[in-house]
Amino acid sequence: MRYFLKLAYNGENYFGWQIQPAHISVQEVLTKVISLLLKEPIGITGVGRTDTGVHAKEFYAHFDTSFVFTEENKHDFICRMNSFLPQDIVIYDILNVKENTHARFDALSRTYRYYVSTEKNPFAKQFIHYIFYHPDMEQMNNCCKKLMDYSDFTSFSKVHTQTHTNNCHIMQAQWIYKEKNLLVFEITADRFLRNMVRSIVGTLLDAGRNKISLEEFCAIIEQKDRRYASMSVPAKALFLEKIVYPENIWEQRS
Repeated sequence: MRYFLKLAYNGENYFGWQIQPAHISVQEVLTKVISLLLKEPIGITGVGRTDTGVHAKEFYAHFDTSFVFTEENKHDFICRMNSFLPQDIVIYDILNVKENTHARFDALSRTYRYYVSTEKNPFAKQFIHYIFYHPDMEQMNNCCKKLMDYSDFTSFSKVHTQTHTNNCHIMQAQWIYKEKNLLVFEITADRFLRNMVRSIVGTLLDAGRNKISLEEFCAIIEQKDRRYASMSVPAKALFLEKIVYPENIWEQRS
């Protein structure tokens, strides 16, 4: 039977979500623990691959098992998984889904947030990117609006990836003030390219410093060349915040 895991993780100690030959990943740790507890080989497929050091406040992954989860045994199993998992990974729920549901391909949208502070804070440095200037929020948000006029985001993608297309449908993108000195960039799309959000944020911050005009920002996208965009911001301040699925994927089982 197929199930979804709902989880979250601090990505600081991992080389992203996806299993890699020589580096520790979130997927590898989860696979080992759930296979051990279910006493059978388990393959886990995530909603996407987060980059090295990126965090997820909400993440879904599907797996198949011969074990039948019920409302009676589910809570106990989640507690056991969390006791075996390291402190930086947590399982929130195991959800019933229809047999052909796919955690990656059935997701309608993904929302990321990037956290920036204009005030140095030694107690928040692990999850916030500090900048020493106050960017022009209006200029950055004008550039954000332009993102939705395009579909090919090659200029913001890591080069030499295995994707068949660099087209994405961005549904919303904006900067907001969360607090006086805390700026949050939020972006929602149907899919994201590797390094895409961090590259966009770096370029938007340069626009906020008036190093890039609105016209130049559009020209960067139209070049379809990573060399024209700004440097990527650090991964530590990027969070996958929300995943949306169709309502009809969830299945009630007795």
